[in-house]
Amino acid sequence: MSAYPYDLILFDLDGTLIETAPEIADAVNDTLAHFSRPPVSQQQVNDWIGHGTRELLIQALAFVDQTTADAVRHADSFKPIEAEFGRHYQARCGTRSHLYPHVRETLHTLRAAGVKLAVVTNKEGRYTQTVLDAHQMAPLFDRVISGDTLPVKKPNPAAIDDCLQRFGVARERALFVGDSSIDVATARNAGIAVWVLPYGYNMGQPIESCHPDRVIADFTALTPGLISAT
Repeated sequence: MSAYPYDLILFDLDGTLIETAPEIADAVNDTLAHFSRPPVSQQQVNDWIGHGTRELLIQALAFVDQTTADAVRHADSFKPIEAEFGRHYQARCGTRSHLYPHVRETLHTLRAAGVKLAVVTNKEGRYTQTVLDAHQMAPLFDRVISGDTLPVKKPNPAAIDDCLQRFGVARERALFVGDSSIDVATARNAGIAVWVLPYGYNMGQPIESCHPDRVIADFTALTPGLISAT
C-alpha cells in the first residue's frame, strides 16, 4: 500500500498550472479594438478569470459599454464578437503564457508514481486544448474536463465525480489543486481535499479567505512522500 495519500489529483488550469492571463488580456483587447471599443486592464482581466472565457468576455464588454452582463449575454451583437474573440485567442495561445514553477517536473513525478492526473477547468474545451498543446501538456493528463465537457461546470462537483468513478478512486484518496474560491467550493461540494496556490486568480480576493485545507507555495508540496512510498 502506497504511503502517498492520493491516487487522483485534479488541477485547475488558469492560475494553477499555467499563467495565462497576459495572453487572455491580449485577445480581449484585440477583440475590443476590432469593434472600436477601448481596452481593459490586465488587472481587470485577472479579476474576471474563473467562470470561463465566454463569461470573461461578457464582463469586459459590460464594463466598456457601461451596461450589464445580462444585457451583453442576450444581445444579438454578442455572437460575432465572441467569434472574433475565438480567432484572436487561438492566435494568442502560447505567446505570453508559461507554466508556473515546478509544474512539469512535478506532474512527471506524480505520473511515474502511478497517480492519476486530471484537469478540471471552466475554460471552454477548444481553448483548453489549445493552451495545453501550446505547452506540450496534454499527454501528462489522464482526463481533461473543460467548462463545456459536461452539462454543468465548477463549482458543481460533476467533473470530480466523473473522475472518481472513471478511475475507481475513493473520495478520501483524491485531491483538488486550484487557485480560487470556485476551486475550493468545487472540492467541498465533492467531499474531497483541496489545496490552493497563492499566485493565481481569485477575483481580487485573498485565497486564505476561502478556507482551503492547505495553501501551498508551489508544486513541490505535492511530491513529498513519493520517494519513501516506493
